[in-house]
Amino acid sequence: MTTLLFGVSGLPLGNGQKFHYASGISYLKQFGLDALELLFVRSVNVSDRNSGLIVQRKTEHDFHLSAHGSYYINLNADTPDKQRQSLRRITDGAAALRLVGGRSLVFHPGFYLGKSPAAACDTIRENLRKLPQQGMDYRLETTGKGTQCGTVAELVALCREVPSCKPCIDFAHIHARGNGALRTYADFANILDTLREGLGRGALDDMHIHMGGIAYGPKGEKHHLPLLESDFNYTACLQALRDYAVRGCVICEGPRLEYDAIILKNTYHRL
Repeated sequence: MTTLLFGVSGLPLGNGQKFHYASGISYLKQFGLDALELLFVRSVNVSDRNSGLIVQRKTEHDFHLSAHGSYYINLNADTPDKQRQSLRRITDGAAALRLVGGRSLVFHPGFYLGKSPAAACDTIRENLRKLPQQGMDYRLETTGKGTQCGTVAELVALCREVPSCKPCIDFAHIHARGNGALRTYADFANILDTLREGLGRGALDDMHIHMGGIAYGPKGEKHHLPLLESDFNYTACLQALRDYAVRGCVICEGPRLEYDAIILKNTYHRL
């Protein structure tokens, strides 16, 4: 990518109209956004039946597509059969994303389930190496609770050792996992420094980012909030992204979707 794109996760809100992915792309482009993260979180909802129209709208509007994989993925599950099921959910999502010309499939890698973080990461790493490459970037997402594998350091290590994997940096999750850890410009800059030092400048040239308001407590993430009703310092985050010349895609999550995404985009371009 040559710039930083902004978009939303899932179908837009609109003004009461109902959307599918193709119509959502057209609406979001008119709204001023450039990216959509398809939601495969409960089922894979792209197939030969609807992919053609999605590709048509994607091409017409020069739109960026990614996807979020199943919520039921756990590559550190307690049985080999459950781990195989998780791998299948990932490959099914990747196959559907390829139908519409996307290449970044986001998912949460797994839970610790009583193991040490190191032991859980070892199992997750072993399973990640079983995934077919086929031009797909498997985006391991930073997670919002301390029970989940997904700190920045863990994901940098996994991505360094598994070439098909790249991080998805969810700044809201990091903020929540640390019970409000991201307060200042330096907090965001430290994350970008960690990525650059661990994975090279290329990690900043092709980032996939989640951002938005979030409620949290001592155990981490509770639920998403409207951006302006949260304490997430999005201006400092965007300033760091600009100063580090980050390129890629920012996906806004939360109850106000495109309305918060356009706040992020407009703020970024004003900085």
